[in-house]
Amino acid sequence: MKYQNQTFTGERALFMSNGLDIEECLFNDGESPLKESHNFTINTSIFAWKYPMWYSSHFTVNGSKFEIMARAAVWYSHDFEFVDFISEAPKSFRESYNFSLKNVEIKDGAETCWWCHDFEVSDSKIVGADYFAMKSKNIIIKNVDFHGKYAFDGVENVVVENCKLMTKDVFWNSKHVLIKNCYIDSEYFGWNSEDITLVNCEVHSHQGFCYMKNIKLVNCKLVDTDLCFEYCEDIDAEIVSKVDSIKNPLSGRIKVKEAGEIIFDDPNVDKTKTEIIIG
Repeated sequence: MKYQNQTFTGERALFMSNGLDIEECLFNDGESPLKESHNFTINTSIFAWKYPMWYSSHFTVNGSKFEIMARAAVWYSHDFEFVDFISEAPKSFRESYNFSLKNVEIKDGAETCWWCHDFEVSDSKIVGADYFAMKSKNIIIKNVDFHGKYAFDGVENVVVENCKLMTKDVFWNSKHVLIKNCYIDSEYFGWNSEDITLVNCEVHSHQGFCYMKNIKLVNCKLVDTDLCFEYCEDIDAEIVSKVDSIKNPLSGRIKVKEAGEIIFDDPNVDKTKTEIIIG
């Protein structure tokens, strides 16, 4: 069934629908319009109220918009795609899987993509993204301009490529993360994480890279970065810039172009377990 140029109001306006083609419609003043709906396509439509797509599956949304009150829009859903999309609402995706976001602009990314898995975000911009993707796994992020605090906390199995990440305390408590060709400005980068690899990245971080295990840097710049690698184990770092200071690494190898200061002030740290090569 096709709906075009229509306005839907009231709770559960198209509840448990199947096989719909929706174009240039407005969903206004009514919660959960497409709850438990499946196999539908939405084009150039606007959602102006809460919980549009819960427990839904196998759908595509093109050229559409979540307005500010379309909060908590897509929860407990799977097998879907958003393309050329704008969201002004927070908490847009939760406990969902097998989905992609392509060329989207998320203007309030707070608490978005929590507890999700097997998803990809590409060619997009996400701002206000505090706690983005918390405790999610199997994620691919490509060509994303990202702004927010405490992003990617507790994630697993993540690939991030060609992105700009402006986010405090990014990738804490995380496992199995590959970051390639990225610019990262993050105070306290990566604490309590393990199996983290950065390739061809530029990182600006005060007291970043601490309390980590199996951390690898390949051809990376650590600019305006101080007190790094504190209590880190199994470091394998190739740094092609000056580092302001390195403090109390536990084990591994650090090759750095220049180090402003190397600090070993904890008597319990055996400095012989870390090889530091300058030049």
